[in-house]
Amino acid sequence: MLLKNSTWFVLVVLVLSEMCAYSQDSIRGKVVDNESGLELENVSILNSTSKKEVVSNNFGEFSIVGAGTYIFQSKGYKTIEFEVLNQNYLIVQMEINPAELEEVIVFANQIPQKIRKATSAINLITTSEINRGADVNIAPVLNRVPGIYMQSGALNTNKITIRGIGSRNLYGTSKIRAYYGDIPLTTGNGETTIEDFELSAISRLEIEKGASSIYGAGLGGTIHMIPTNGYLNQTSANISFTAGSFGLSKGIVKVNHGEDNYGLQAVYSNTHSDGYRANNEYDRQTLTLSSNVYLGEKDALTFLGSYVDLKAFIPSSINEDDYLNDPEKAAFTWGKSQGYEDSKRGIFGLSWDHEYKTDLKQITSIYTTFRNGYEPRPFNILEEQSSAIGLRSRLLGNTTLFNNKLDWTAGVEFFKDFYDSKTYENLYGAFLSGTGSVRGALLSDFEEERSYYSLFLETKYAWGERTTFSFGLNFNQTAFDLEDNFEEAGNPDQSGSYDFDAIVSPKFGLSHLFSDNLSAYMNVSHGFSPPTLAETLLPDGLINTDIKPESGWNYELGTRLSLLDNRMKLNGAVYRMAINNLLVARRTGDDQFIGVNAGETQHDGLELLASYDWICSSERSLSTYVSYSLHDFIFKDFVDDDNDFSGNELTGVPSEVMNAGIDFLSEKGFYGNVNFQYVGEIPMTDANSLYTDSYALTNVKVGYQFTIVKVLKCDLFFGVDNVFDEHYASQILINARGFGGNAPRYYYPGYPVNYYSGINLNYMF
Repeated sequence: MLLKNSTWFVLVVLVLSEMCAYSQDSIRGKVVDNESGLELENVSILNSTSKKEVVSNNFGEFSIVGAGTYIFQSKGYKTIEFEVLNQNYLIVQMEINPAELEEVIVFANQIPQKIRKATSAINLITTSEINRGADVNIAPVLNRVPGIYMQSGALNTNKITIRGIGSRNLYGTSKIRAYYGDIPLTTGNGETTIEDFELSAISRLEIEKGASSIYGAGLGGTIHMIPTNGYLNQTSANISFTAGSFGLSKGIVKVNHGEDNYGLQAVYSNTHSDGYRANNEYDRQTLTLSSNVYLGEKDALTFLGSYVDLKAFIPSSINEDDYLNDPEKAAFTWGKSQGYEDSKRGIFGLSWDHEYKTDLKQITSIYTTFRNGYEPRPFNILEEQSSAIGLRSRLLGNTTLFNNKLDWTAGVEFFKDFYDSKTYENLYGAFLSGTGSVRGALLSDFEEERSYYSLFLETKYAWGERTTFSFGLNFNQTAFDLEDNFEEAGNPDQSGSYDFDAIVSPKFGLSHLFSDNLSAYMNVSHGFSPPTLAETLLPDGLINTDIKPESGWNYELGTRLSLLDNRMKLNGAVYRMAINNLLVARRTGDDQFIGVNAGETQHDGLELLASYDWICSSERSLSTYVSYSLHDFIFKDFVDDDNDFSGNELTGVPSEVMNAGIDFLSEKGFYGNVNFQYVGEIPMTDANSLYTDSYALTNVKVGYQFTIVKVLKCDLFFGVDNVFDEHYASQILINARGFGGNAPRYYYPGYPVNYYSGINLNYMF
């Protein structure tokens, strides 16, 4: 009896011991991208002692048994060794390997996938590519991507086109959607501004060309700016200062603090430039906050905040004679009125990531934005206030269909923005020269409410290991209410409401891996762009209820190829975009326009991107790249008043763009790059009667990185932009007209040769 009881006692003790050992040694965790926070699937996690291996699931989760040293490996990311202790929940961050970008996980369509399996044209701009030049202007960064062309008349005067979409907009960027994390940067008016964000606070950009069903089905595509997450388990401070030509000075302070389950990063920057031209001074301060908190196995919170205080004077465009002979001058009326923009804007968002089970999760973001602006122009003074609130929520899941994996996401995006604007007379002409703008009588007083919501769905179906099908759908509804508060005899009451018809935009895609080194894809997508409120107003002040959104289809074929042990990469795409109900800004006065639907455009293009790694190691590297875009964009059917421009080239887009460059890094810490850009001629009038000259720019940057002490690193750098002092127009105003006998002002002169140098110090606590 005693023996029997002893046996049972021993068995119970053994079972309890084993259970206790398992409960103590079993450690769960998650693997994420260290910059974007995206969860990484199929990461190999190898115990360096026992050689036991586990793999992360589609949400980046894993479970290991026992503390020790583990090796984390995944294509597209640098291999790391991680010392695992007996922790409740482990978060491991992995860093991108630039030599394997086609294997990097992107989130451009909300379903994590590797670039080489994507069914649409997606370009990834990494931190190292952002840092190729001076971190003052985002235009050179975007212009290295085939299919994108960003004109930059000044640091605060820019226009982005993707595959020719947006070229008809006279000032600023429209018909292209942009997001900062999950926060939309595109207003209810369809306008997008990204140039005032601090580049050093952005981890990378993911650019999807063509309409995206997930991001509002914009005609041109989507620019997804991913802010840098806080790094876990490290505390650091980074200080940098840059000085350059034309009074350029920029200081950045970046602080990061992270523990096992949370990270916080704060970035402050202060940028000043006297500018190359008269009335061109620029001052900007930014503060960017990013925090990510992992609340155990099921929940994570992310906070984003960005505040910008900007005052920038506006030299505006000049006529051909001044452009050729006196490009430093400002437009006469802008210089005399000392026109400028003074704005403060903020963006704040909170995202909650909740996992219901291993194949279903939900991500919900709430956000608010505001902007207050004051802009004296020669023709009036604009005072504006805008604010917005919004929500974006989506479910992500996966299941099995016919023994193959089906990933899906479905959700809703809603925002409502409020825009109040007043214009006043500018009395600068009645005062002594040098006085600048003087506010006079009220000219207009509007209150506008704009609402936007979309429902979206996207699926990705893996038919075997090599073939992927995708299908997406977007349902959109846009509306606005306008209240005219300006009461004066003879002034028409422009109050009114307008709801655009609901638009359904589908998307179809297919990709196939012919081998581990060769893949091809195709897609067909529908997109649209609603007119701005200004484009819907007629000269008599009434709302044009007949105006229609631009809409169109994108057809695309592409391929991705890697050769020579993945050292050479080749990407190519051909596409056709057919746009209906083309919106044309018809001028009714000096800087005054109305919108009309005037026809159709056809956008045929070729895009190529190639790179070769001559040397690639952790200590030294040498690589080259080239990107090329060929544009054949025409007015297929375009009648404006009595003018028939059918068959002419699309205005405002270069015929071709090429970028080429060399990057190098030595084992001694010396690094550098040379970038060359060629831009073909650009038609400036719808009649194709005037073109810009083609131009070529060469930029060079060199630097030296070294360690002062173990915890303190230093980076010294020097750069020259426009090395050969090319005279060129960095932006143009299409279809410019002269008033009062003055010549039309088409040209924004680009910077001549200019220099910059700086220092970057990084201290690890």
